[in-house]
Amino acid sequence: MPKKRIIVGEDDEAIRKALSEFLQSLNYDVVEAANCAGIREAFCATSPDAAILDYSLPDGTALDLLPQLKQSYPSVPLILLTGNGTIQLAVQAIKEGAEQFFTKPAEMSAIAVVLERVLKNQRNHQKQLAGRAREKREKVDPFLGASAAIRELAGQVERVCLSDCPILIAGETGSGKGVLAKWLHDHSSRAEEPFVDLNCAGFGRELLETELFGHEIGAFTGAVQRKMGLLEVAQRGTAFLDEIGDMDLQVQPRLLKILEEKRFRRLGDTQERQLDVRLIAASHEDLAELVRHKKFRSDLYFRVSTITIRVPPLRERLEDIPILARYFFERIAVDLGRLHLTLSDQTMETITTYSWPGNIRELKNVIERAVLLASGETIRPRDLHLDFKGEPAADNHGSDLTLREVQRLHIQKVLDAERGNVARAAGRLGVTRSSLYNKMKTFGINTQRSQN
Repeated sequence: MPKKRIIVGEDDEAIRKALSEFLQSLNYDVVEAANCAGIREAFCATSPDAAILDYSLPDGTALDLLPQLKQSYPSVPLILLTGNGTIQLAVQAIKEGAEQFFTKPAEMSAIAVVLERVLKNQRNHQKQLAGRAREKREKVDPFLGASAAIRELAGQVERVCLSDCPILIAGETGSGKGVLAKWLHDHSSRAEEPFVDLNCAGFGRELLETELFGHEIGAFTGAVQRKMGLLEVAQRGTAFLDEIGDMDLQVQPRLLKILEEKRFRRLGDTQERQLDVRLIAASHEDLAELVRHKKFRSDLYFRVSTITIRVPPLRERLEDIPILARYFFERIAVDLGRLHLTLSDQTMETITTYSWPGNIRELKNVIERAVLLASGETIRPRDLHLDFKGEPAADNHGSDLTLREVQRLHIQKVLDAERGNVARAAGRLGVTRSSLYNKMKTFGINTQRSQN
């Protein structure tokens, strides 16, 4: 790990040398300067991580330097030393951008503590900037396309994004429900607060409760430390509950009570806490149908579905497929360093006519795999490695099939391909095993047939 570089700007040689030796003993790389000109030169030549500057220098003061340094090197923390400290001078130095102000003789240990703190803050700030840049680069526009279906979705979402009402996002697996939920948060009045998401299908009852509500030490066997739940982490922000239709029936009443009373308790805790979050839920299941079959509470359904938004599958927005494909291709090619790669006309035709049962997620994954594994400079249809080439698309091919029949055929094909292994088939379809079993029961599909 490279050493952090610190500039020590001090005209008193004895103090400068003592401070330099102390910092070097703490494994810092030190660059010395004796005046303002030397400090400017050191900044230009060395790209420091922090600087410790004397206030009074032969050719000026630190206050003369501060505006210039903060403008050119805004992320570099500056610590000031002075032999004649006053409250007024300290206030002025802090206003000009100094992180800390010490009066000589300053304790070396105190300087070390402050230096460690400002460098840690600097690292955290840089990580946040890098994370935001990465998030911005990876962010997908949920309304990318020109179809009537996506324009209608955009218009509906823009009307409700500033509301604090709970929103239910309905749509098939892979259609972009999570992307839309994040967009809703980013364009809401809570955009500067946390966005926390949880996939309800990924946890059993006990784990789901502790993930949602948190727990105290000793709340159950294995609870050896306190844990904040998702709802507490999302305070004043947005909590996104993905696949809420798979939430355990025993957890649903507690979530309903919390949403109604806006108060909650961690597991094993007696203290109630105020809750201020916006709830966005999503499900690929028909929650109304689950309510009719008593697999989802009706009162919770009405609470989370104040506003319901349906995300259309790709087969309902065919004209958007080439737009999305080129968008993913261009971004992935840049990320993977394959800038000279192209898509052939035949490949685009294959992409456009394929049914995309996995929707946008499948399209993105197929493009990424093709960019990564293509051996030539052009992606050919064979490079797509599409799993279900023979499945009817939502155009003139197979237009006599109902949506229910297409779903049944697709599930049957996946089960056949996995030789009846429900766990692997569920993973391939992007649903939970319980959801797949429900679909199999609805469509009359059995694993014995799939193993033949």
